[in-house]
Amino acid sequence: MSSHEEISDVIGLVSSWLDRSAWELDETVDSGTRTAVANALRSLGERRARGDQNAFYQQQLLLSRIYALGLRLPEKETAEGSAVLAGITRMIEEATIEAEDARVRGGLIDEAPDEPKVFLSWLKNIAREHRAFKHPYYSEFIRNDAGFEDIRSYVIQESVIDGRFDDLLAMMQVGTSGGTKMEIAQNFWDEMGNGNDSEVHTSLFNQIFTVFDISADDFEEALTAEALLSGNLVFMLCRYRRFFPEAVGFLGMTEWLVPDRFVNVLHAWERLGLPPSGIAYHRLHVTVDAGHAAGWFRNVVLPHAESPFMRRGMARGAIWRLNSSARHLDERLQAAGAS
Repeated sequence: MSSHEEISDVIGLVSSWLDRSAWELDETVDSGTRTAVANALRSLGERRARGDQNAFYQQQLLLSRIYALGLRLPEKETAEGSAVLAGITRMIEEATIEAEDARVRGGLIDEAPDEPKVFLSWLKNIAREHRAFKHPYYSEFIRNDAGFEDIRSYVIQESVIDGRFDDLLAMMQVGTSGGTKMEIAQNFWDEMGNGNDSEVHTSLFNQIFTVFDISADDFEEALTAEALLSGNLVFMLCRYRRFFPEAVGFLGMTEWLVPDRFVNVLHAWERLGLPPSGIAYHRLHVTVDAGHAAGWFRNVVLPHAESPFMRRGMARGAIWRLNSSARHLDERLQAAGAS
């Protein structure tokens, strides 16, 4: 059996467990099977670290399937809450964290200034000098060259964050207070169309799927490893309270990058003569996210930057976002050039 077949077998086995009840799973999976799966997942992480792209894809695919249990209302029993599944999730998460940390330049986070306003300026300067900031995938390819199928593919890849931003904010605000909670709440309320059901941002984003005839079955087949990683990273950071600092940095950087990127998407949309209804989401976020980023920096980043723990986590999350975004966009640009 080839290594690819072995990987697929493990991913298939664990995926088949997700539709079983947590109680049943914990009662029926014996210690030998648990050990075998743990060893396989450990090997998967090692293969990814050596550059095995299939291992990387399968690792993030499984994590995205597990995380999906916490992103939708169930129609029947699921494995959410299973001790067996929790152990598997932890292994993949730790491997993912290790891989992202390995891509952060040694000593960079230690260079973060202590004074909050100087820290924020330092963080923005890191972003401005990063390849992700004015990435040619947006500024050149999307703006000037992308065709219908290219925009369709772009929308599918971006759905891992844009298509569930309201849920991410809802998870992230748990445990916060004062100005931080109010800022996240205001951001969330904007995402909810300020109470207007027809203007809920995820609903606006979903209108794009109609333009390109994108079905639910299209997503998993089309998502790349880097796209899956982006969605997994942001869910992990918003889900766990211990990663709140990283979530602040990750989402803050996401909102700051959006307006400039979406200007290029708007230009492409109009260049291709696509239906106006499908671009409402991007048109709105060109202006809204500029305000969100400013409010986020002022009311969330700056107050928490008094804490060394928070500064370190916010820097880490922001750099994770920049690095993962750059890799994802490099991949998209390479795919566009090969098509």
